[in-house]
Amino acid sequence: SQGIIERDETPMEKEIALLHRADFEFSHIFYFCRKGMEAIVEDEVTQRFSSEELLSWNLLTRTNVNFHYISLRLTVVWVIGVVVRYCFLLPLRFSLAAIGITSMIVGTTVVGQLPNGRVKNYLSEVVHLTCSRILVRALSGTIHYHNRENRPQKGGICVANHTSPIDAIILTNDGCYAMVGQVHGGLMGIIQRATVKACPHVWFERSEMKDRHLVTKRLREHVADKSKLPILIFPEGTCINNTSVMMFKKGSFEIGGTIYPVAIKYDPQFGDAFWNSSKYNIVSYLLRIMTSWAIVCNVWYLPPMVRKEDEDAVQFANRVRSAIARQGGLTELPWDGGLKRAKVKDTFKEEQQKNYSKMLVRNGSVG
Repeated sequence: SQGIIERDETPMEKEIALLHRADFEFSHIFYFCRKGMEAIVEDEVTQRFSSEELLSWNLLTRTNVNFHYISLRLTVVWVIGVVVRYCFLLPLRFSLAAIGITSMIVGTTVVGQLPNGRVKNYLSEVVHLTCSRILVRALSGTIHYHNRENRPQKGGICVANHTSPIDAIILTNDGCYAMVGQVHGGLMGIIQRATVKACPHVWFERSEMKDRHLVTKRLREHVADKSKLPILIFPEGTCINNTSVMMFKKGSFEIGGTIYPVAIKYDPQFGDAFWNSSKYNIVSYLLRIMTSWAIVCNVWYLPPMVRKEDEDAVQFANRVRSAIARQGGLTELPWDGGLKRAKVKDTFKEEQQKNYSKMLVRNGSVG
């Protein structure tokens, strides 16, 4: 009625069932034509790798597109906002970030010289928490933590959806974790080498990351030691745009131990936290983040989950993903986030073809 074309979200299985209540008509083929055109224009995967669209614009909204003239009054307000964000907030935030990173490197290096024991563990947690909170202030972060009684415990595995590299800072602002990831160079490499001296982070060389059995072995050894901090893992393996949760890699769920799910949901009105790594490098991304008005988000700690006897790793991963999606109000998608850079595997295509065939057979269209 308003001249807007809306995409039909009715599941294909239900649509096919409705089509075959009556005798076949030639017009039925247009349903499949429409579905094909919808997938070509905008499929449900690639749209998850672009910034989340806003429902409305207000004076505090992020500016993620080029300015469009609306009126003189709004133009003046927008210009004032740019001056405030770039001339006042950016220098202040950059100073806080420099203080936080320097303190992290120096503090963990000093603590790393102490002998292993309670004193070292205590000081390491103090350094990590203090520096993380400084870095959150550098982003003007406003974080609301819910159900803190479910916070991850030592010897466990914290699993969360992944929107941005700052997800780790958001979580370490409220507790300490052992990080898992690939060894980097540059400033990130300096931070990694310093922090691992004070905290049992698990860093892998590029060649080691490709050896799934080696990764699983080292993580299993970490989890077996109940005195070590919980491992923080983002099983999607890539950043998704704050609207969805995509396929969880099963490796994190083969380790054993207790899984502590965490749902993270950012408020897109004040800043776009999503990192589109195929479009922006890390420097450009951090500049966008630090010139936003604020980073506002909610974090929900979900009840711990363990793998059932009749579940395999994939089923367990899907159950954890569903719990996170429900709590965070996110769309649950079965697709691999690796599709951001890779082509669809033949196995995925075959699975969709099989599901389509089952729909037709179930509804009596093949006989």
